[in-house]
Amino acid sequence: MQKYDDIIVGSGISGLTMSLILAMNGRKALLLEKGPHIGGSMARFYKQGIPFDTGFHFTGGLHKGGILYDILSVLEIRDMIQPLFLSEDNANCFIFESENKLYEIPYGVKRIKQRLKEYFPEEASAIDAYFDKVQYVCDHTPSMNLRTLRPEHGHINEDFITLEAVLNGLTGNPALKALLSGFAMCYGVKPQEISFANHSRICLGLYESVARVRDGGTAFIKAFKTRLKELNVEIKCGNYIAELTDIRDNKAGRFVLNTGEEVAADNCIFTIHPMEIMKVLPEKYLSKAFINRVSSFEPSTGFFSVFAALDPEYEEPDFDSSLITMLPAPDINLLLEPALKGDSAIVLIKSIEKTGGKTHKIINSFEPSSMKQVEAWKDSITGNRPKEYDEYKNKKVENTLNRIFRIFPEYKDRLKVVDAATVLTFRDYLNNYDGSAYGIKQKVGQYSLRGRLPLHNLYAAGQSSLLPGIIGAMMSSFIVARSLVKEEQYNTFLSKNLCS
Repeated sequence: MQKYDDIIVGSGISGLTMSLILAMNGRKALLLEKGPHIGGSMARFYKQGIPFDTGFHFTGGLHKGGILYDILSVLEIRDMIQPLFLSEDNANCFIFESENKLYEIPYGVKRIKQRLKEYFPEEASAIDAYFDKVQYVCDHTPSMNLRTLRPEHGHINEDFITLEAVLNGLTGNPALKALLSGFAMCYGVKPQEISFANHSRICLGLYESVARVRDGGTAFIKAFKTRLKELNVEIKCGNYIAELTDIRDNKAGRFVLNTGEEVAADNCIFTIHPMEIMKVLPEKYLSKAFINRVSSFEPSTGFFSVFAALDPEYEEPDFDSSLITMLPAPDINLLLEPALKGDSAIVLIKSIEKTGGKTHKIINSFEPSSMKQVEAWKDSITGNRPKEYDEYKNKKVENTLNRIFRIFPEYKDRLKVVDAATVLTFRDYLNNYDGSAYGIKQKVGQYSLRGRLPLHNLYAAGQSSLLPGIIGAMMSSFIVARSLVKEEQYNTFLSKNLCS
């Protein structure tokens, strides 16, 4: 029976980060992945020879001194990741469809404030106050800074007040409120549900810079593969923990895999959905309070996605220089409503990809969606769904294209749909518990599942533990790993490669 210091369950970006952190600190690690390949939603897929991103499309924090820049520096993979920064002047474009009005928002907090004041001169004090509050939150969140990292995330007053409440206290302008809360599409929770603190923690990096990455999430996977191989981390795909045995003093001694193999480890870190974690834990060790807590977690939004490519001969200046959010109404709460019947927001992400000697101009569209909208087919599986499901998808694709063509009539007859996906697609292909894009909703006042579990050598990390998105998922691993590595050693590890 193989013996490890640590077993890591799930090879999404959090599991990869956890495995590398522990291995860099001299620990013998085993990484388990239920699917056939590591990387989870970071991995790209190919259709008709064209690469499309699955779950990672753009990020903040890749500028020098940014949080993701620091994370990659500590992990010694920063040189393997090539950021492609979007246009500094109009990185985020918001189109209010009902008014046919465009707002071009740059990045850089000073520049954003200036632009918003040009659009809303009478709201200057509200704009200043909003960004002052965002900065205050991030300055008082040491667990989101590798230089001040603590084992516990900690809470401040802004953790207990919603984004909507703060915005309502600053302004009554619906368009300004929509722009300030527009990044809710990047974490999938309504402004009336998420705390202002978590909104700020997620958004500050996106206010400072916005970048795609050459080769998308696959670049991260390749970088991690290289480092994990160098450090002799064992990876088992098609494997997961089926049972915990040899439990003594509230610690699991042996771990039975789905293959029947048994392994031993001092610790096991789960980076998967909390409901999947609870399935593994023996019932006798689960209190009613713990069960109720995990069962109360709600899914964040999923997406209906359309993957398309433009005629390669079509020329458009600055084709991939900005992200475009189409809003049929300025009410972000409404647009993230799971039971919404009408049009929701659509986020368009353009990119130019080169593969196999060919250049592809890609447009991915993402519309918030939920399991409620595909409830009738939830028991079906990919490749064996009824015709009604295909009819639903085709109708959604047609509606998406019509909305895109209203904004970009020049794309008509030039844009070819290559594929489309619902939350069921994401659920089945990614072994995703409920098809949500960002794990559980991070709601105000909620205590997510992070750190030590009821069995004391089991831990939880991942985007459902801390914050959604690549930065939240990776930082959760840094926080939890601090409990597994000696403090002096861990502090040296963190400071070794951080820029001054």
